[in-house]
Amino acid sequence: MTAPHVLNDGASRHAQKREPGPHMLSGLRILDLGTMVAGPVAATLFGDFGAEVIKVEVPRRGDTVRDLGPFVGGKCLYWSVENRNKKSITLDLRKPEGRELLLRLVEEADAVVENFRPGTLEKWGLGWEDMKARNPGLILLRISGFGQTGPYRERAGYDRIALAFGGLMGITGFPDRPPVRIGTSIADYQSAILGAFSLMMAIYHRDLHGGEGQQIDLAMYESIIRFTEVLVPAYDRLGTVRERRGNTHFAAAPGEHFRTSDGRYVILTVSADAGFKRLAGVMGRHDWLTDPRFATHEQRWQHVDELNSALAAWIENQPVDELCARLDDARLAYSFIYSIEDIMNDPHYRARGTIVSVPDAEIGPVKMAGVVPKFPDREEKAIEPAPDLGQHNHEIYCGLLGLSDAELAALTEAEVI
Repeated sequence: MTAPHVLNDGASRHAQKREPGPHMLSGLRILDLGTMVAGPVAATLFGDFGAEVIKVEVPRRGDTVRDLGPFVGGKCLYWSVENRNKKSITLDLRKPEGRELLLRLVEEADAVVENFRPGTLEKWGLGWEDMKARNPGLILLRISGFGQTGPYRERAGYDRIALAFGGLMGITGFPDRPPVRIGTSIADYQSAILGAFSLMMAIYHRDLHGGEGQQIDLAMYESIIRFTEVLVPAYDRLGTVRERRGNTHFAAAPGEHFRTSDGRYVILTVSADAGFKRLAGVMGRHDWLTDPRFATHEQRWQHVDELNSALAAWIENQPVDELCARLDDARLAYSFIYSIEDIMNDPHYRARGTIVSVPDAEIGPVKMAGVVPKFPDREEKAIEPAPDLGQHNHEIYCGLLGLSDAELAALTEAEVI
């Protein structure tokens, strides 16, 4: 018979305080010290599934994202999306009283998320050792541009910097033009997802396997280089230096962004032999099936420009409805390149509830992407609107930490809160 796990003191304190709640992460408490996108979004992903996320902001100014826009009625929509399902408190971590209050909050937390430049928290007396001394079971997620170690650790790092240093921007765009930035902050978001995943791993290890608290070191550029396909091994073993190739990709032959008869663009990519045979059939290009140049995907890639040219001409000469019907019948993967207007009017988006409307007492309902992924057998958590600056000061300081109203007022007067 297998012996039961024996939890250490730090882990057991967290495991024992768990109480069943209505949502998957009910009972977890996360302190979000981050700013901008990567750290805060990692915390938001926890809030989306029921964790209590307490966002700590600079008094009077708040998170930088609040000032970025676009704005409706003076409220930042960026803030509304990326800081939903949170409670906001204000606290000046540079002041001794602020440091002590933060450490008291650390004692009550499962995890802390931060994305300051390495060394910043240590300068304020709030480094890992300081936090761990107050809460041995704490998990500290640290997201930075270049990581907590290495010669570049103190460099500032933002989304575009990580895209460049991580190798992705250099292979994005057309060969005769400068490298192109991807349309959203993909380095921030990939770091947020990996950060949330690593945080869940650490919590699982602590609470179910008797592990201790620990810190997590996530560099934004590493969240990019990890997902660059075979960029590294192709250079290592073959000496291949991958260049910008526009909209073609070695895993899709044929594959491009093709103009349709009504002036839109559709993406169609084919990799498997079976898919290529179905494409040749629907196009009436049976000669392709006996052409030795197209016998395998590797051979087709060598002639991708010829295949793409023929496919482009065929697509542009098809009525769009007929094109879609033929591609659907052939079970081929394709999609029109959607604008936000297309997204908001698409029946599939509506059927799955991908876009939701979140109430806001100040500016009215705000539509945004809903909670993903979906768990069909569980009731989805209603999204709470992003908080006003310091909206939950009384709840957290007086309710959770037990401060009196007079103490809260004095701290506010001293600009600690």
